[in-house]
Amino acid sequence: MPASAAVPVAVCQFAPTDSREQNRERLAELVVAAAARGARLIVFPEYSSYFVDPMDDTLVANAETLEGDFVTTLQALAADHGVVIVAGLVERASDAAHVHNTVVAVRGDGILGVYRKQHLYDAFGQKESDWIEAGELTAPTFEVAGMRFGLMTCYDLRFPEVARMLVDAGADALVVPAEWVRGPLKEHHWTTLLAARAIENTVYVVAADHPTPVGVGHSQIIDPQGVVLAGVGVSEGIALAPVERAVIERVRESNPALQLRRYRVSPR
Repeated sequence: MPASAAVPVAVCQFAPTDSREQNRERLAELVVAAAARGARLIVFPEYSSYFVDPMDDTLVANAETLEGDFVTTLQALAADHGVVIVAGLVERASDAAHVHNTVVAVRGDGILGVYRKQHLYDAFGQKESDWIEAGELTAPTFEVAGMRFGLMTCYDLRFPEVARMLVDAGADALVVPAEWVRGPLKEHHWTTLLAARAIENTVYVVAADHPTPVGVGHSQIIDPQGVVLAGVGVSEGIALAPVERAVIERVRESNPALQLRRYRVSPR
């Protein structure tokens, strides 16, 4: 595929459970389906390796390393289908009481990028920091067929600095695995913030959530003007759309917001 060609991207909305084996099996089924539709990049939600609601100490018992069964399975699937896969996993942390909420981008020949969630969800009556250790301040990106993708996670969406740092690192698209918890106005916040991050940065946004009843669903692929190109409703499903640098370039010709800005982002 030429570097200037469109890259077909899929978001897979599914509901991870407390069975790591079943999660891997379901993920494999969705990879097969998305690859059959032509996807080159396949994005899964946050906590795809293991999920329990409410969170408890089973997270630690089910945490894995980047050499564990989950990432190994992703790599094998990526190799078999010639795709890149992004998914969230529960990763072992530096102490026995916490885990990392991690996102990996994997190709058949190895890991392309790792992101450990920076902003923990201590809001709306939740306290993710009871179980999760925050990651380092990083802005990881990876490339697929000439397009550069940046990794962030769920609650990071409420902090525009994260997206801007990824764009400064060269990202053409923001990849957002999430478990966006349901609640009053939460669906509105999710869809509004996804569009805002796309519009203000003139990039694509590729976001995969859990379905209802725990998440809000509405996994989406959004273009640099904030238009939803493809999406899923509230149930499990797959949405697919192309992302293309030529579209970004056309948008930035008429809306050079990144060139006109007068501030840069620096870590606190």
